[in-house]
Amino acid sequence: MDVSTERVPQGGGPVLVRRRSPVPLGLREMLKARLWQSCTCSTRRAWALLQGLLPATRWLCQYRPREALAGDVMSGLVIGIILVPQAIAYSLLAGLQPIYSLYTSFFANLIYFLMGTSHHVSVGIFSLLCLMVGQVVDRELLLAGFGPALDGPGPRDNGSSTNASATIAGLRPQDCEQDCYAIRVATALTLVAGIYQVLMGILRLGFVSAYLSQPLLDGFAMGASVTILTSQLRHLLGVQIPRHQGPGMVVSTWLSLLRNAGQANLCDVVTSATCLAVLLAGKELSDRCRHRLKVPLPTELLVIVAATLVSHFGQLHQRFGSSVAGDIPTGFVAPRVPDPGLMRRVVLDAVPLALVGSAFSISLAEMFARSHGYSVRPNQELLAVGCCNVLPAFFHCYVTSAALSKSLVKTATGCRTQLSSVVSASVVLLVLLALAPLFRDLQRCVLACVIVVSLRGALRKVRDVPQLWRLSPVDALVWVATAATCVLVSVEVGLLAGVLLSLLSLAGRTQRPRATLLAQIGDSGFYEDAAEFEGLVPEPGVRIFRFGGPLYYANKDFFLRSLYSLTGLDAGRAATRRKQRGLEARLTEGDPVEGVDPVTSTAALVPTAASFHAVVIDCAPLLFLDAAGVAALQDLRRDYGALGITLLLACCSPLVRDTLRRGGFLGEDRGDVAEEGQLFHSVHSAVQGARARHRALAATDSAL
Repeated sequence: MDVSTERVPQGGGPVLVRRRSPVPLGLREMLKARLWQSCTCSTRRAWALLQGLLPATRWLCQYRPREALAGDVMSGLVIGIILVPQAIAYSLLAGLQPIYSLYTSFFANLIYFLMGTSHHVSVGIFSLLCLMVGQVVDRELLLAGFGPALDGPGPRDNGSSTNASATIAGLRPQDCEQDCYAIRVATALTLVAGIYQVLMGILRLGFVSAYLSQPLLDGFAMGASVTILTSQLRHLLGVQIPRHQGPGMVVSTWLSLLRNAGQANLCDVVTSATCLAVLLAGKELSDRCRHRLKVPLPTELLVIVAATLVSHFGQLHQRFGSSVAGDIPTGFVAPRVPDPGLMRRVVLDAVPLALVGSAFSISLAEMFARSHGYSVRPNQELLAVGCCNVLPAFFHCYVTSAALSKSLVKTATGCRTQLSSVVSASVVLLVLLALAPLFRDLQRCVLACVIVVSLRGALRKVRDVPQLWRLSPVDALVWVATAATCVLVSVEVGLLAGVLLSLLSLAGRTQRPRATLLAQIGDSGFYEDAAEFEGLVPEPGVRIFRFGGPLYYANKDFFLRSLYSLTGLDAGRAATRRKQRGLEARLTEGDPVEGVDPVTSTAALVPTAASFHAVVIDCAPLLFLDAAGVAALQDLRRDYGALGITLLLACCSPLVRDTLRRGGFLGEDRGDVAEEGQLFHSVHSAVQGARARHRALAATDSAL
């Protein structure tokens, strides 16, 4: 072990501080050790690997039925009851048949039960991802020549007419109609997105989701919710309008709705108004009485059952032309490998899907883990969500992720483990095998009402903007910009804009951090911001400077400007003028000027006398340095040294110390003279060192 740079005074006397010497481990040795550890195989390691990939094999061995079974069964039944109407409704967003949403809900629950590390997250169809899937599906349908691109009453067009201007030659399959081609696009997109998520988990990239800040996610949810609401208006009103794609879809849809408002289906309008009133009243009642109700009211299921009965016996489709869900088959379709050609076409479209799904899943898992006192593994969550997309893609499913609303219901109904997901999957399986055809006459406007009411939570986030503005205007700007871009351009561009703004705001905060001078708090050894607090005592002849951020290439100039401005002395210019005056003096005296040396003696050559003899930089907020930061400190020490001013550093972390040493600011060995004289463990010890050095120089000058 090597001796540190100073003796820290404590109590009865100074304490010798020692720093442990790190054991050097070369790259070859490190890779060899990792490879040996990874390749070592035993029964114990194989079982540990299996438990890591399938956490259910671990907690099932410790499952306590008396404590957890009742809550898991209850929450599973409630979530299953909620899943069925939501799955059928969200098929409108994805542009797919309802049966595929039921497949997705079934397989996602089973896979996450085995692989998830969260006890309370509900994984399945998610409105934002359904919207993004639907946009890709609609685009590919148009490019394949399936048309006309109209959404309204009546059955889906299965390709009796074509959109020749939009068709790509050879893209339209000969053995597949519109519904078949739509699910092929969705499964190809799902497989690619799942592969991205699995690769992120294997490469331990779970930290990437941290760069999607909460204001960004909230703004994205708000903007996407407005887009979803707009896309469902045509179903609520029963209006037949073109499907708008690309930038400005929301604005174009609203204009089309206004132009065709007179063609609204009166039956759909009345049904939508009635269902919205009942659903909103039920949700408000459930929210206000949630402490009294053991389980939430199954409002969606009741409305869908009642609306289906009214539509069937009232023959609303035949009499009034109201659009209905249509035939929903039972059972499972034979698995199919996603189309490689379509996978190549949606490689870029899958990126935002993978990122959004991963970010929401990890953030929700961590949120519930914190509130219930356990931990989750972000990388395993990536693997779990990725496998929830990769494996079901072969069974006609589309992209899934964790959903906040169902996860909250799951927690409120007593869920203790992911065994509740098996119960939910069983409810969906019952519908798949027997009950699905009963929803044939369900009106599409009722499904749109279920979707619109489910957006309440996301739309209410707009009320958080004023408080967010008071807390952080930059975060509020990210929120507003992300939401506005999603609405005015597209959800993919909105997500990209939000990420770029978040990164720019992060860079901006580190590029111009707060810089201030410190002063002593009375006779204590503590120092605070002289501009923020009154009654502080400035140290005579010493300037104590604090820079509230890292020092790197983007802010080194701001660091120097702030220091020069607060101390009232531009050391670089002053040192240059001093050299010039020294050169002029030597020319006047007739001295040779070959290789002009820095002036080190006569104080008369200083252009203006400095009011301080030492500068102490508080490096506690200095998280890291780069090469440009070290060079800035070296130049600063040189310029101050030319003026007879000492530069001292206090509270440097071991990382900063090592960077200074590698950059040549300090000597090669720990504890050498250069380090002992320049680095201090506290601001107070640095100030005391500056005093002692100044007294020693003054005594030397007086002796001379």
